[in-house]
Amino acid sequence: MSPQSESSQCRDRLREFFRGSGVDLGCGGGLVVPHAIGVDMPNPYTKVGDDPIHLRGDARVLHWFTDGCLDFVFSSHLLEDFPAEETVSILHEWQRPLKIGGHLVIYCPDEQIFREHCEKTGQPHNGAHQIPDFSAAFVVGALRLLPWMEVVHVAEHVDTYAFEVVARKGAQ
Repeated sequence: MSPQSESSQCRDRLREFFRGSGVDLGCGGGLVVPHAIGVDMPNPYTKVGDDPIHLRGDARVLHWFTDGCLDFVFSSHLLEDFPAEETVSILHEWQRPLKIGGHLVIYCPDEQIFREHCEKTGQPHNGAHQIPDFSAAFVVGALRLLPWMEVVHVAEHVDTYAFEVVARKGAQ
């Protein structure tokens, strides 16, 4: 049996942002909602469900999607796996296929709280995490560099060690 997906913890809280057509980046076989298009690497490093992975490849470039074709882009526990200097360009690419009014939904671990959790529980730290100061503030700061993205929801310290940030795409 596969472990439960991280996105299952935020699904109900963020459901209002998952209307229409959308994509779940780094889904690991555990889609945030059944109608999302699942994207993951050709060989995901974790399997968290039996949902289909529809598209395989690197989430840095969403070449499968044209500009303005999606209502939401969701990513759970993925953005922290890229180098900090790539964050703004990745967020820029993730907003590109959004329609005006579409939502970019990020659900990730606060790295400092996650490290404390690992230390307390004896759980190994995730070596894929590349940004030591990764947090809601870090993501919000990067989103503010994209002037057509408006941050509409921030919740820090949800669940055990996570945060969630939602931005809406406006006119460019």
